Amino acid sequence: MLLTNELKEAIDKNLVFLATSSKEGVPNVVPIGFARPLDNETILIADNYMDKTRHNLNENPKLSLIVQDAKSFPFQVKGTVEIFESGEYFDQVMEWTQNVMTELEPKSAILLKVEEIYSVQPGPSAGKKL
Repeated sequence: MLLTNELKEAIDKNLVFLATSSKEGVPNVVPIGFARPLDNETILIADNYMDKTRHNLNENPKLSLIVQDAKSFPFQVKGTVEIFESGEYFDQVMEWTQNVMTELEPKSAILLKVEEIYSVQPGPSAGKKL
């Protein structure tokens, strides 16, 4: 399943929560204000202050994302990430974040390749892969 236009807009305009796990299976969830879909299957995420999340992604590149307003946008996005500390994606993150807050100095750009989308809508479809 690819990202719909509605879900892409929700990710771009809302706070999102990223869930990661260490190689030992210790979970971590953080709110992120800089997540932007690039197309129907790729999301660019700015790493401004990540510590545990970044450590987890270095050990285990799997990530899950949900939009803060899950009542209106009841979807969980899962995929695999690549991390860039230079190059095209990093340059995009630098320009994007500094246009919003000039004091930000991103550490990296995280590119999420969307592999699965699940419903988190309460009821019989909860947890179903779309």
